[in-house]
Amino acid sequence: MIRVEETDEAGMHVVRAEMPGIDPARDVEITVAEGVLSVRAERRDEKAEKTDHGYRSEFRYGSFSRSLPLPAGAKDDQVAATYKDGILEIRVPVDDRQATATTRRIEVQRG
Repeated sequence: MIRVEETDEAGMHVVRAEMPGIDPARDVEITVAEGVLSVRAERRDEKAEKTDHGYRSEFRYGSFSRSLPLPAGAKDDQVAATYKDGILEIRVPVDDRQATATTRRIEVQRG
């Protein structure tokens, strides 16, 4: 699973994800559908070396994904993402006028 940090700052919902050692242009896919932000990444790392005693190779790989609900009023058509120093940052503008989601308690009826 991808570890994330979510914050809200000045009309912006910000998601930061730790993704060291990846190529964001090749290994990351970000989608938004029906109010859900999905991040999928694949890490591929292979090292090979020839020594006096033979050949040694080491590899690691794996896929990671995470889906997060966006807040009410999120403008999913204006999502922007940047990658720096192993941190993927996704910024989603939020219209505060539409962000007033109501909370309602639902009573469970006995059958």
